[in-house]
Amino acid sequence: MNVMTQATHAGDETGGEGRIVDALPPDHTQAILEVTKEVGAVLKNSGCPFALVGSVAAYAYGIPVRLQHDTDFALRAEDSGTVVELLRERGIRIVDPPEDWLVKARSGGEQIDLIFSLAGRAVTKELLDRAWILPVDSVHLPVLDPTDLMISRLAALSEHHCDYGALLPVARGLRERVDWDRVREETRDHPMAVAFLYLLGLLGVLPRADDDPAAGEEGADRRD
Repeated sequence: MNVMTQATHAGDETGGEGRIVDALPPDHTQAILEVTKEVGAVLKNSGCPFALVGSVAAYAYGIPVRLQHDTDFALRAEDSGTVVELLRERGIRIVDPPEDWLVKARSGGEQIDLIFSLAGRAVTKELLDRAWILPVDSVHLPVLDPTDLMISRLAALSEHHCDYGALLPVARGLRERVDWDRVREETRDHPMAVAFLYLLGLLGVLPRADDDPAAGEEGADRRD
């Protein structure tokens, strides 16, 4: 979640006494990458299938995102016990959240999310088998397939969490590597996702549906 924080600067030369300014959370990119590599090494040695998701996955695909909050790994629920014990042996602190679809951990002050369900869909071996192997700050790790990554991000949008600004650069950066037909099919019941895909058409990131000759024929059939 992107959170704006407020800070009071006494005698701020740009705002004067007691000026309240908005500030982004600090950029933790390198610290998060170090934790990602540490946890990734444990997961690789465990033999359990996994894949990077979230902002670090976007970073691995070359998208210029600032890493501020955490590193996210998708794994199967049935492997979580094994992974948790291995992380504890490594000295990584496990934090049990109230949610039943993930486990949280902390290392070096950074948060780690081990996720068993992406936007309400269980993480499966088939999903993880589609992952791409990419370098993440010099360490090769499996990263969720671009199409699966877009589907999981879009399906998670809701009236209470709908940050198109954060998602737009991801869509632009991945557009040539995504099966957009599958994205549309698997998110058609999610209004916020449908609206975002329409926006991508208006912005020229994707072809607009009304530019598709087949869409035009369907529209003519409906008018008849």
